[in-house]
Order: sequence, then C-alpha cells, then structure tokens
Amino acid sequence: MSKPKLIYIVIPTLLIVGLLPLILTGWFLSERSGTELRAVENRYQIQLVQEKARSLEMFLQRQLDLVGGLANGFALAGTPEVYNQVRTDMQLEEKLRENPDVLALFVTPPAGETLALYRPGNIGKQQIDSIANTLIASSQGSASMISKPTVTEGSNESVIAIGSRIGGKDGAGLVIAIVSLSNIGKILVGKDPVSEEQMWASGLPIILIVDEAGRAVFHPDPLVARQQRPLTTLKIVSEWQQSSEQIQSGLVPFVGEFGGNEHSMIGAYSTVDFGTNAKFGVITMQDEAKALASVGEMRTQTWVISLAFGLFASLVGLFVARQLAQPILRLAQAAETVAKGDLSTRVEVGGVKETATLGTAFNTMSDRLEEHIRRLAQAAQENRELFVGTVKALAAAIDGKDKYTRGHSERVARISVAIGKEMNLPEKELEALRISALLHDVGKIAIDDNILKKPAALTSDEFDIMKTHPVKGYKIMSQIPGMDEFLPGMYSHHEMVNGEGYPQGLKGDEIPLQAKIVSVADTFDAMTIDRPYSKGMVLSEALDRIRALVGTRYDGAVVEALVRGCQKGHIGRGVVQQIATTVKEGDRVVNVGIGQNLTANSGHDPAELPKVANNGVAGTQATRNVAG
Repeated sequence: MSKPKLIYIVIPTLLIVGLLPLILTGWFLSERSGTELRAVENRYQIQLVQEKARSLEMFLQRQLDLVGGLANGFALAGTPEVYNQVRTDMQLEEKLRENPDVLALFVTPPAGETLALYRPGNIGKQQIDSIANTLIASSQGSASMISKPTVTEGSNESVIAIGSRIGGKDGAGLVIAIVSLSNIGKILVGKDPVSEEQMWASGLPIILIVDEAGRAVFHPDPLVARQQRPLTTLKIVSEWQQSSEQIQSGLVPFVGEFGGNEHSMIGAYSTVDFGTNAKFGVITMQDEAKALASVGEMRTQTWVISLAFGLFASLVGLFVARQLAQPILRLAQAAETVAKGDLSTRVEVGGVKETATLGTAFNTMSDRLEEHIRRLAQAAQENRELFVGTVKALAAAIDGKDKYTRGHSERVARISVAIGKEMNLPEKELEALRISALLHDVGKIAIDDNILKKPAALTSDEFDIMKTHPVKGYKIMSQIPGMDEFLPGMYSHHEMVNGEGYPQGLKGDEIPLQAKIVSVADTFDAMTIDRPYSKGMVLSEALDRIRALVGTRYDGAVVEALVRGCQKGHIGRGVVQQIATTVKEGDRVVNVGIGQNLTANSGHDPAELPKVANNGVAGTQATRNVAG
C-alpha cells in the first residue's frame, strides 16, 4: 500500500495548530503585560518618592541631632564659664570639620555674648546673625526649630537654619547650625547636576524638593534651586500643596509644559514634616511615554515575532516535511553509535516511504561494514601473532648460538615485563617493552661465534667487538617499518646512568626508560645463570649486587621495581619464574633458570663478577661483560 508523503500532513497542521494560537496568545499577552507594566511603574514611582523622602528626613534629623547634642552638652555643663573656654571653641571647630554640610555654628548663651564659628567664603558673620535672629523670632516656645530655606550672599547656595534650645523649650540659650542644601542632590539622586533642558529631554525620573510655598529647595538644575523659583505651575506641586495635610504620599498623572512642548507625566509626592516652617514636599515625575515605552515596543515586537514565526514555521515545515521525520532522528542516532564502534546497531524500518527506503539501506550497509571490520580485525590479529612468533624465533636463533645463553632473550623479556608492571606502565608500553627485550641482543647475529662462544673472559679487543652489537642490532631493525617503538631497548640497554656506558655514553634521563628496564633485566638474568667461567648467584646476592650499582649503572626506580617483583614472587619464583632446571654436563651442574633455586644452591660460594683478562679494565666494564 502506498504511504502518504509527509508534506501533505505537516504543512496544514502546522499552520492551523501553531500559527493561529500564537497570534491570539501574543495579542492577549501584550495587553496584559502593558497593564502590569503600568501598575509596576506606578508602584515604582510611589516607592521611589517615599525612599527619597526618608533620605531627606534622615539628612535633616542628623543635623537636628547635632545641634540637640550640643545644646544638651551646654545644659549639662550648667556654668556660664563653659561658653568662654578654649576647649568649647575646639569642640565646636571639631564638629564643624566632621559635618561638611554645616556652614556655621551659632551659640547664644543664656547670658553673655554669642559665639559663632563658620567656614570662610561660604557665609558671613552678618548673614549668620540675620538667619539666626529670624529663626529665634519665629520659633518662640519650641525646643527645636527649622527655618525656611534661604540663599547665602557669598556662595549663592541654599541653606536652612536648624536650632535647639539649651535646657529645653523654656531655655534662654540657643544652638543654631546653618546647613547647606547643596549636597542633597547627591544624597537623593546620586549624580551630578544637569540643566533643566537636559532634565526634560532625558526622560529619566526627575526628583524635586519644594517648600510649603512651592519654591524649589532642591532641583536637578542648581540655578532653579538658588533662585528658589516657584514650581507651582506643575500640577503635581499644586496637588501636593492642597493635599499634604491629609495625604502623606500620592500618585498624580498630569501634563507638564517646557520649552513650548507638552509632556504627559506620571508623578508621585511625599511629605517630610518637621513642624513649624519645616514642611517639605518630595516630588518624583517622569515622562509617561518614555516610562511606558516598553509597552508599545512589546506589542509591536509581539506582532513582528508572530508574523515572522508564522512565515518561518511554514518554510521550516515545508523543508522538514520533505527532508526529515522521526525515523531520520533514529537513523542519525544509530549512525553516531556506529561511528563510536558499535557495529551491531540497526534501525527500525518504518515511517513514510522515503525514510523506510533509507533505513533499509542503512541496515544493509551496517551488515556489510560489520563483516568487513571483523575480517580486518582477524587479519590484524593473525599478523600480530605472526610478528611476535617471528620475533621469538629470531631471539631463539640468536640465543641458540650459545647453549649457555639458550632462552636468555625470552627470560629477559619476561623479567622486563614484570618490572614494567611494577612501575605501572600501560599495556601498550609493556608490549613494546616485551618485543624490545626479546630483540635486545639481535645485533649479536653479526658477532663472530668465536667471541660469542668463548668459554673464558674476553680480551680488550674482543670486548670492543662485542660492544658493537647494540649498533649492529639498531642498523638491522631500524630498516624494518614499524619497529621504531622497539629500538630504544635494543640500542641503549648497555648505557649507564653515570654516562660511562655504550654506544652513546648517555646519562641519567637521557637514557630511555625502556632501555633502563632491559638493562637491569639483562644483568639480572646473566647474574643468576651458570656459565662456563662463573657460577650463577643466588637471588638475594644478585639483588644486592645490582642495588650496589644504582646511581652508577642502573636507575634506582627500575632496580626497586625488580626487587618488588622478586618479593612478590613475580620474578625468581611465581608467575614469571621458570622453575630452575639443571642439565648435566660432565661432572658439573649448569643452572638455566632465571632465578636460582635457593635450596639447591645454598652450598655455593658467592660468585664474583668476571674481570676482563689481561687488559687492566675492571669494574663497570666487567659488569657490561656479564650482561653480554
């Protein structure tokens, strides 16, 4: 039965089910978001104005606390002399330095002359007296008092006078602070002054402070505050004047005019009340269009996104219907699994006609690929086995040239691998170490048999010839492709860590680890095997002798790995050990194992390392001769 094409199902469904709900949802969401945003903006305006009102209250209260503290101090002193003491002057000066907003301190004792301290350049003595007298005259019977804002003659800045009576509301003395309002802007707004034009153009929230008469006490434009310009033309200011007695704070939409342009504004006000002559209005306002600009932008973006999505959905649906479907996703997952090496993965054939055909082809490809990989793996394993068998045969042929070294290369390979395992080498490096150890003496194939089989110690010339076998082995094996990883053990297993080895005279870390391991394994096997001119050492003696050569011939870490292998039974007895066997030769017993049978050899005298005959060379060269 013919299967339907996906294009005839997906496109109509996608347009009906997807696009229409999206358009309706977008419209309702934009309307709801606009309402919510308007409510949020109103709450923000109320919170903002209340916060700024609290900041102003805290500012004024700090100044009231200052003069109240001084008045209480004078009252507690209780003596007229305190007003004339130098200490009093110093304390007043300290208070003036600690409060940068205080321009002057004015003290009227109950009897005697007044005391006035002020900052030079900000306000004069005459104006201080005038402001203080005005405050005193308008605040009879009050313990604390705040004057109406005024402008200084010298610096043209707005100031207020804050006073406190000495001894309470009935006290005769008075402490007055002249406080600058210049820094209120930074306290309330936290930014530098701007011009009135910039204020209206920015669209940002505007913060004002007015007195009961509606005159500017603080304005973002300092010129407006210095002029104490009336702001009653703003509806929100007049609204505050009318309702400040009944309402602490309120929200007012209104129209403001500046520069011939009208601005629809939203604003809020809050009252700061400090008693007689000390009622201030804190006003915040912002251009409504800019405050709620995101509402219009949201609605526009909703329509644009809806239309764009509809067009995109149609195009994608057309493309996806023709090209992709759920079976394709399963096919992609199966392909990834095959790429990771799992060739047994198959996909379920189904879906529309196109994907069913593709799934069948994928499964056929997987079957053939799995069979091909299986054959390649089998061939690689056979080649590896052939290679290892050839290496073993070559090593056996070399060892077979001398019946006393028969099996030497195989034993060195096993000892080397056991050492490598103790040193936690990875499997790949252990395999390379095994092949390198098997072939470490391959160069001896080019050494004359008379030297190899000589039953006595070698002469100096013969030893020089014997020393060429690493180079000869390297030259032979380096011509064979793929042998690079096995060459270090062949070429450098006669190097010594003190640099006195051969053929290159390498020292320390210059010697490859593979060569260091083969060197120790080679010597260990040579020490524990009976030779015509030397009886093999027992295990403990051989280990002591090798340990004695750490730092001169051998690497300490490799030797300790050998010792651990022996202690665990991996070398000398156990997994790697070939139980010592004996071969009768005339009247003597020759040991051909890699570890001495300690019981059988317990009566032997310790074997000395052979010396090179008649050439005056001993020590390290003698040790080299042992390793062959």
